[in-house]
Amino acid sequence: MTYKILRKALCSSSYKKRPQVCIVGAGPAGFYAAMHITKKLDSVNIDILEKLPVPFGLIRYGVAPDHPEVKNVINQFTKVAQQPNVNFYGNVTLGKDVNLHQLRQHYDAVLLTYGAEEDKILGIENEDATNVIAARNFVGWYNGLPCDKDLKIDLSCRTAAILGQGNVALDVARILLTPIDELKKTDITEHALAVLSESKLKEIYLVGRRGPLQVAFTIKELREQLKLKNCRTIWNENDFVNVEKVVPDLPRPRKRLTELMLKSLKEKHTVTDNSNIHYFKPVFFRSPHKFLVDAKKNLTGIELVCNKLVGDNLEQQKCVPTDKKEILDCGLAFRSIGYKSVKADKDLALNYGIVENNNGIVEDTDPNLAKLYVAGWLGTGPVGVILHTMGNAFQVAKVMCEKLCSINEPKRGGFEEIKKVISERNGNIIDWNGWEKIDKYEKELGKLRGKPREKICSVEAMLEIANK
Repeated sequence: MTYKILRKALCSSSYKKRPQVCIVGAGPAGFYAAMHITKKLDSVNIDILEKLPVPFGLIRYGVAPDHPEVKNVINQFTKVAQQPNVNFYGNVTLGKDVNLHQLRQHYDAVLLTYGAEEDKILGIENEDATNVIAARNFVGWYNGLPCDKDLKIDLSCRTAAILGQGNVALDVARILLTPIDELKKTDITEHALAVLSESKLKEIYLVGRRGPLQVAFTIKELREQLKLKNCRTIWNENDFVNVEKVVPDLPRPRKRLTELMLKSLKEKHTVTDNSNIHYFKPVFFRSPHKFLVDAKKNLTGIELVCNKLVGDNLEQQKCVPTDKKEILDCGLAFRSIGYKSVKADKDLALNYGIVENNNGIVEDTDPNLAKLYVAGWLGTGPVGVILHTMGNAFQVAKVMCEKLCSINEPKRGGFEEIKKVISERNGNIIDWNGWEKIDKYEKELGKLRGKPREKICSVEAMLEIANK
């Protein structure tokens, strides 16, 4: 403990000016990094830039509405933002309002944490068919992300298929299958409620390339799915041949998850109202080969290739296609095979959707520019839960603090200089006070509707409220 105090004091005294730190992206990685830096350095100024007028990124727009407990971390982030040496600047877009070179000219350190906002595509025939939807867009639609608010989705069919077996795929299934009266109590958007309330869906297939021992979803999400009212989970017994034999040798998390699937497989379900039964049907060892469409390019089904697994490591076996194919009839399909980051600035190099880095440091040879760092999904790839992001952000922030303690450069202007650049292109920067106005408005609107909040889904409306 004494060492930590001395170390902090040493950093403060040996650094003769207040370091100017810029964080691009106001999601979990950005806030966790800011939290760590302000704890470790007495004298530091942090500016958090965000392209939307509102903060919190994936917490606000990615976490399912029926998971309010996950959103409680917003309280911690709010305390970080309310510190006098931390500033939030919303409605500022990297690559449009300001570029990376300019940020590195006027700050002592720049940390990129803007996440992964595009979805991966399958690259198969008819992927552009009507009612083939990216899970990311669907999540953004029901969570109020402005760019997804006008998503067109038709829920008038009986059967939907979700391609992918991660937690996002289970979120999609759960939202589609949860009774509407339960969703009304959450912060799900009104436009989503209106469409979901008219849904005619009766069965949801969850399609995965590999087997039950390789699923990417976690036990918490599966347990929630299995507890849904008036929903029966149907497993294919053939998918679980020999699975029970290997359970004792599995790592504990995988063992518990597999045991839950086996328990569900053996259960006998009783549902009182047969007319209101919905079906959740996980399907394994299948890969989409092409989407089937009618003359108007409306989705009618999916042609699936049956796979077999090869390799000795059960959890990491590779799937190999066979000659066998099947048809899954459905009128709605979701692509849920992962996210990828975008190249927000021309000077940024991405490799397979990730900024190449060494422990968060982006290698660069220009000594006249600030060190560039990356954290969160932009640096690790879109993997893990929020706890994983926290650990990565803390680790990168620690490296940043060590570097900031060791440099001795002329004072840089920080946001005062950057503001001049931004003002030439965008005169509507939203600070924390502006966000608090939006926050208050949403909560008051939600109260009138019996909800925690009603999110404003239009950037223009957000700006209008923030500027009142």
